[in-house]
Amino acid sequence: MVFQIEKENVEVPSTLPLLPVRDIVVFSYMFLPLFVGRESSIQAVEDAMEKERLILLATQKDPANDNPDPNDIYSVGTVAMIMKKLKLPDNRIKILVQGLTKAKIKKYITTAPMFSVEIEQVREEMSSELPVEVEALVRNVKEQCEKILSLKGLVSPEVMEVLENVNEPGRLADLVASNLKLAIEESQKILEIIDPIERLGKVHEHLSKELELSTMQAKIQSQAKEEMSKTQREYFLREQLRAIKSELGDIDEKAQEVNEFSEKIKKAKMPADAEQEARKQLGRLEQMHPDSAEASIVRTYLDWMVDVPWSKSTKDNLDIKRAEKILDEDHYDLEKIKERILEYLSVRKLKKKMKGPILCFAGPPGVGKTSLGKSIARALGRKFVRISLGGIRDEAEIRGHRRTYIGALPGRIIQGLKQAGTNNPVFMMDEIDKVGADFRGDPSAALLEVLDPEQNFAFSDHYLNITFDLSNVMFITTANMVEPIMSALKDRMEIIELSGYTDEEKLKIARQFLIPRQLGENGISEQYIKLSDEAILAIINQYTAEAGLRNLEREIGTVCRKVARSVAEGKRVQQKITRNNIHKYLGTPKRLLEEEREKHEVGIATGLAWTQVGGEILYIEATLMKGKGNLVLTGSLGDIMKESAQAALSYVRSRAKELGINYSIFEKNDIHVHVPAGAIPKDGPSAGITMATALVSSLTKVPVSKDIAMTGEITLRGRVLTIGGLKEKSLAALRNNITKIIVPERNKKDLDEIPETIKKKIDYIFVKHIDDVINVALVKDPRKTVDKPTKSTVAMKRAAKKGR
Repeated sequence: MVFQIEKENVEVPSTLPLLPVRDIVVFSYMFLPLFVGRESSIQAVEDAMEKERLILLATQKDPANDNPDPNDIYSVGTVAMIMKKLKLPDNRIKILVQGLTKAKIKKYITTAPMFSVEIEQVREEMSSELPVEVEALVRNVKEQCEKILSLKGLVSPEVMEVLENVNEPGRLADLVASNLKLAIEESQKILEIIDPIERLGKVHEHLSKELELSTMQAKIQSQAKEEMSKTQREYFLREQLRAIKSELGDIDEKAQEVNEFSEKIKKAKMPADAEQEARKQLGRLEQMHPDSAEASIVRTYLDWMVDVPWSKSTKDNLDIKRAEKILDEDHYDLEKIKERILEYLSVRKLKKKMKGPILCFAGPPGVGKTSLGKSIARALGRKFVRISLGGIRDEAEIRGHRRTYIGALPGRIIQGLKQAGTNNPVFMMDEIDKVGADFRGDPSAALLEVLDPEQNFAFSDHYLNITFDLSNVMFITTANMVEPIMSALKDRMEIIELSGYTDEEKLKIARQFLIPRQLGENGISEQYIKLSDEAILAIINQYTAEAGLRNLEREIGTVCRKVARSVAEGKRVQQKITRNNIHKYLGTPKRLLEEEREKHEVGIATGLAWTQVGGEILYIEATLMKGKGNLVLTGSLGDIMKESAQAALSYVRSRAKELGINYSIFEKNDIHVHVPAGAIPKDGPSAGITMATALVSSLTKVPVSKDIAMTGEITLRGRVLTIGGLKEKSLAALRNNITKIIVPERNKKDLDEIPETIKKKIDYIFVKHIDDVINVALVKDPRKTVDKPTKSTVAMKRAAKKGR
């Protein structure tokens, strides 16, 4: 069966290859190029080319479907003639087709390797004379097309001629529908309408809607163009005025400066109140003479306003494992601080908006407080800012100066934020315990607002005179001692104590951090130097006296420089440094340990003291001499230690009978208590039981054990009070080969803070009363004892051994 197209005189077979097309509905009389890439579609084109070049073009329902089946293809399409075919380098085919006539798919003959369908041609009734209504509809469609083309600026003689020559309703409907850019579903509905007049009416509806949209679009474009023209005209006039002034030598630098500030204010994205103040000051600057003193002040103020990071911030890196790795890379031990930072990161990961913590790292010099702040910033992915508060006495250093003063500037807080360039850096304030105060104010009081999470979201700097939100900043302060810090300021901070390092910890830190760094700084490698562990421990104990690591690194640096000189002089051999030859590199030892007691002695007891550079042992000596009952105290003792000696003597006198002491001794003798070395000032609240033990030993002539050290304060009733610095004192005892320490009972909780390596080496004896101390510390003669140990003492010693 063959269909005949009357005008084109082309015979259409009843069976044709089918080419599914996407994103377009092909109408009759359309010319369009198509790109064919699917294997089945290429096969359909090749099959058509081998025959009459005819192919059925039907649209897919889903354009994204690469393998459509018959149910995915519309049943009405257009028979088209393939005019040209071109094979592309990427194995696709480009074809040029012309729509001929509509056809309906009756059935699918094959679906693989290509679609082949049986079709039925859709015939349309054609009349030579059109009814008046239809002719009016045709004219109306043409007029609407002309209006739309006119609004879009696409009117040309060729287009108008094509419209004028088409009078058949069906052909006009297809021509207009193919150019309306309708949705696929709408275009397919128009294609499937058989009656040409009905089809033209549907197209007319879409044209009316398109004309309305085009009219509105043209109106909007016209308004925008008018506004643009006005702006361009003003810009052109300004440029002309500037060019004229430039030719006359009258360059308006003032206007240029104002424009630059205006742009910077816009880019700074300030809060509303800050932008309002900046614009106000900019308006004042515009009215001033550029060379006036006031203009210079306003200019400096605006510079600060636009440079402060009002809205710039860095994104936190919330990878907890990565942060833990960075903290471990940079610092050995310090588990408490690392755990606190990881806790903050964990909460920050769960809660996006939270106030920054305010931490205070308290500890002796050189333990890594400042460098820890840098590591925290690196772990969080934030900028790091550090300021030193040591010696600051002026409140304006924190809050800034009023702009009325010559040379006024913002405070150190705003300066630090400008330096960081973000509003959420890690902000470290060193030496907060060394802040002073004088007639200019108290900086500690000014810091109360900065370091209070409930207030610092609206921190007011006197210079800016605008509130700034500091709640995103992570503040970290450092101090060597907590006591000098104002109590109200101390209350606002989370204080984390950093005690000194043990010898074993210093050894590991030296191996892991200090030696590699000093080797790099001195230009040598491990092939030229080998430091033994014994040599490092010798440096720690004989050449440094510190809780931290600064002097240790300095001494290691000295050794490395000596080796570097040898290498530079041509001695390219590895130098092995041991405990025996370390003095060749560092000279005579700078520090010797206290001389060990060789035997149990009367009137001398071993005490333990805490210093800023770690723990020390103190030998407290007591002796009797003829006199009138006076107490003589020597050894540069402070008031607290003098009072401890008085309290110890009062207790011993009150217990003279129980201790077997003749009371007349106190009336006929003076008692002298001395703490070597006399040139070193000493003070603290933990020498009471040591003084009491030395006094009892001297008065009873019973020696004190040389193997026991003690620490604790005493009351007049004989109770032993708690002490601090147990870790440092334990280390001091170990350095002096003392393995038994008498400690107040209430300090048992502090054992949790002491490393296991130390606890294994020391026998801690916990006491509640001075009688327990005397019974443990004095070496009793089997024939003559001062007193038998109390049941509580025996029980506590057993408990201490079990606790270990």
